[in-house]
Amino acid sequence: MRNIVPILTDWRFRREDVGLPESFPEDWEPMTLPHTWNAVDGMAGGGYYRGVCWYARTFEAPVQPLPGGRVYLEFLGAGNEATVYVNGKEVCHHKGGYSAFRCDVTDALNGGANLLAVACNNAEKTGIYPQSADFTFYGGLYRAVNLISVPEAHFDLDYFGGPGVRVTPKRAVGGALFAATAFPKNVTEQYRVTYTVFDPENGEAVGFASRPALAPEVEIFVPDAKLWSIDAPHLYDVAVRLELANETVDEVTVSVGVRDFSVDPQKGFFLNGVSTPLRGVCRHQDRLYKGNALTEDDHFEDAALIKEIGANTVRLAHYQHAQEFYELCDTLGLVVWAEIPFISVFDPSPEAHENCVSQLTELIVQNYHHPSICFWGISNEILIGGISEQLVENHRALVSLAKELDPTRLTTLAHVSMTPTDGPMHTLTDVESYNIYFGWYGGRMEDNGPWLDAFHEKQPNVCLGVSEYGCEGILTYHSAHPACKDYSEEYQALYHEHMAQVFEDRPWIWATHVWNMFDFGSAVRDEGGVKGRNNKGLVTIDRNTKKDAFYVYQAFWSKEPMVHIAGKRYAERAGETTQIRVYSNAGFVRLTVNGQFFAKRRGHRVFVFDDVPLRPGLNQIVAEGDGVKDTAALTRVEQEPEHYTLPQVRAQQEGVKNWFTLVGDLDLKAPMSFPKGKWSVRDKVSDIAECPEAFAVLKKATLAMSGAELSPESGMWGFIKNQTVENMIAMGGGSMPEGFLESINAQLTEIDKP
Repeated sequence: MRNIVPILTDWRFRREDVGLPESFPEDWEPMTLPHTWNAVDGMAGGGYYRGVCWYARTFEAPVQPLPGGRVYLEFLGAGNEATVYVNGKEVCHHKGGYSAFRCDVTDALNGGANLLAVACNNAEKTGIYPQSADFTFYGGLYRAVNLISVPEAHFDLDYFGGPGVRVTPKRAVGGALFAATAFPKNVTEQYRVTYTVFDPENGEAVGFASRPALAPEVEIFVPDAKLWSIDAPHLYDVAVRLELANETVDEVTVSVGVRDFSVDPQKGFFLNGVSTPLRGVCRHQDRLYKGNALTEDDHFEDAALIKEIGANTVRLAHYQHAQEFYELCDTLGLVVWAEIPFISVFDPSPEAHENCVSQLTELIVQNYHHPSICFWGISNEILIGGISEQLVENHRALVSLAKELDPTRLTTLAHVSMTPTDGPMHTLTDVESYNIYFGWYGGRMEDNGPWLDAFHEKQPNVCLGVSEYGCEGILTYHSAHPACKDYSEEYQALYHEHMAQVFEDRPWIWATHVWNMFDFGSAVRDEGGVKGRNNKGLVTIDRNTKKDAFYVYQAFWSKEPMVHIAGKRYAERAGETTQIRVYSNAGFVRLTVNGQFFAKRRGHRVFVFDDVPLRPGLNQIVAEGDGVKDTAALTRVEQEPEHYTLPQVRAQQEGVKNWFTLVGDLDLKAPMSFPKGKWSVRDKVSDIAECPEAFAVLKKATLAMSGAELSPESGMWGFIKNQTVENMIAMGGGSMPEGFLESINAQLTEIDKP
């Protein structure tokens, strides 16, 4: 029988490329898995260690009861590239930091202690995705490692980390049909494969089939099969056994669910024939000072928070997540968009496309049985570096591969916001989504609804979703007059109030995913006074604090009665009166101030109470709806704390104002021109950097825009260097005044290209 032994303890680690050890390195740092060497520097800002590090461990070879057995090492995640050695011999090499892989080490073993050494490498490297993106690429053995032994006849362990069996349930009249097959190795006509379908709720067998191992395909009918749905995520366990005479030689169990789904461009998402607009969040897997080296409890807490907010879908960005999390989505009823890290910058090398093919194959093969997964994501914001015929053709090839591997699910992709609303990137996948940030990276939040309506009118046959939207919210900053790019908790909440209503009014949008459920590590970032983080999360990176925006969505999505007073951390307020905003799914909310009834409001999710009186000193506020209460303690002060306002906000506003003194009498209302042989905002940042005079214009502009000077040494350089100036300003400009982009272009077009 198969035997699986986790090997998580007694490792040694070296945070430098010292080369392959000849013997067990006792002097290296003791280590327990999961582990990443970027747990701290990966979210501290500035550079973080990217290169080769080494792990080593000894292990005893499993005793095989019968001759011909095989021994494998299974790695569930090693970032971003790994080379595995046993007793000095290379046994496998894997490119891709997020999927599982196995090494057959049988022929490298000796009779005593065996030396295992693993070189992990998260350095930037052509041919391996992700190449460049707005998140930290943590290195290390950050998921479990297992030692697996199997007899000579066993279910296949060599095919892209898959289970060696395949079960596809589908609805049928009176129940469900489970199409099942297995992939046994080294079998003869004497072997058989049996399939038993169990109902986990009561442990009873509800279906059975037996087939010759050389022809294992079968369909099993399960009468009165229960469906997997968001509110009732029913699962079935299918035990697949390889048998010889009276002996079970090998066994694999998979969990599956019976459901069907579809997407209509005019009506949105349907699950089991029921209209079900998907409204949820995106998730990155890292945590404060853990990086991506997570425990099962960490995964459970994340899933529970997503369920608590009332979401029915999660986009697992931008790579394959841990099996534990997909399993939690199965059991909790969360519809999943799973994707590969084909992101941001297109690498035209053949090796890079092969890596996409490999990572997509691993994603689908390893996660085929999860009923929560309904969508395979092909790419994310891949047009940041521009478009080419090769890029489009590579997408077509990946979509064809996904359909070949799994015809039961739909394909999708996430467009960067600047992607034209027509062109060759549309209709490549079954459905598609946009990452839109009106109200943060340019424009106003009120632009989002009209933009969606205009796209829908222009492309009525496209199933449109929103794969990212959001803005930064930092708990330190507060304002009675929140504005874009002030990083206040109030602006983030106001933005999401608006967006939640935009999407509720448009059920034809098949899915929406907030960016992001949790703050996450992005070592290249330095904004809002916080280094090394993207702070768009509804929950802080340590999972300790739910921002006010969290409760916006709980009011819109959750079926559990709730009331939340916003602005509790805006605890010191100037003025005799203030505004109180309350989020609730009740029909009305009653507000009490210092024990006295103030007002009762009817409303929909957001209840606004203006001119709420504050007496000097401490004030107690109570909100109640449907029997649920929430309280806030606010202090009236003469002057609000200075730290409520980010200093860079004032500096940035002044910097943009002063920028226009540099452009003289240029006519900024005239249409932009792009003379041949001159620089312009349609040139790439990296190309402009080669011309000192043109780059000086760009550096002044970015200093005015963000308060930070653009430099090839800055952490964000790798992310923005392949963007045009026009796209860079759109992505990072916030609410830039009219004429800002035109002024940059006017100055650039005065400068000759080499």
